Amino acid sequence: MGMKDRRQASHMVKASKVAIVTGAGSGIGKAAALALLRDGWSVVLAGRRESLLQEVVGESEGGVRALAVPTDVSDPAAVRTLFDRAVLQFGRVDLLFNNAGVSAPAVPLEDLAVEQWRQVVDVNLNGMFFCMQNAFRVMKTQSPRGGRIINNGSISAHAPRPNSIAYTATKHAVMGLTKTAALDGRKYDIAVGQIDVGNAQTELAQRMTQGVQQANGQIAAEPLMDVDIVGQSVLYMANLPLEANVLFHTVMATKMPFVGRG
Repeated sequence: MGMKDRRQASHMVKASKVAIVTGAGSGIGKAAALALLRDGWSVVLAGRRESLLQEVVGESEGGVRALAVPTDVSDPAAVRTLFDRAVLQFGRVDLLFNNAGVSAPAVPLEDLAVEQWRQVVDVNLNGMFFCMQNAFRVMKTQSPRGGRIINNGSISAHAPRPNSIAYTATKHAVMGLTKTAALDGRKYDIAVGQIDVGNAQTELAQRMTQGVQQANGQIAAEPLMDVDIVGQSVLYMANLPLEANVLFHTVMATKMPFVGRG
């Protein structure tokens, strides 16, 4: 086989891979969806706001390889529909980037409203489980069998910030989801890993440059990294053969206060 033929064969393999990205309308989800589309993947973009999803589809120039499906991941019926739409459109699911997440106001834990707590748990924990459950449903029965799940854990899966109990608790729980699903997925050829992101340049993290509370009570600005670096990290994990898995991957701004935090 000549070099040109090998390149064409490689492209065909890449084009056959199908990903679902939740929270794909902005930030890390958008960066990952664009990286996958530009690499030849077919991508189903899920998020609450259809207008943002369509903007990403247009920016990607992915054509028929990009499908926007408005989805509230905290609704198990909506998640089921998301995966059914993906299979109907593309025939299978090779990757779930389980990225959708929300945070609560940075208030003392005793002042956090029950409704705010429940919203974070519904999206960050329940929603991630619903997506994993449906990924298992599809991946274990498709042919060829198997696939990959990448959960967005966050630096907060390891170390909290002040006044972040709902977000931090759910992200610690994500680590439990990742470890258990990695174990339970072995028999189905499903690889499960986690990416923990620190201070990427997104709307959510923009406040870091203006100063955020540190563990000692001081307010300090923190450095950010380009969010496209996170997209490339997800792409690297996604393109591994199923015989290999990155269980935990931490990518962060080099000088952010994480190691030694608190």
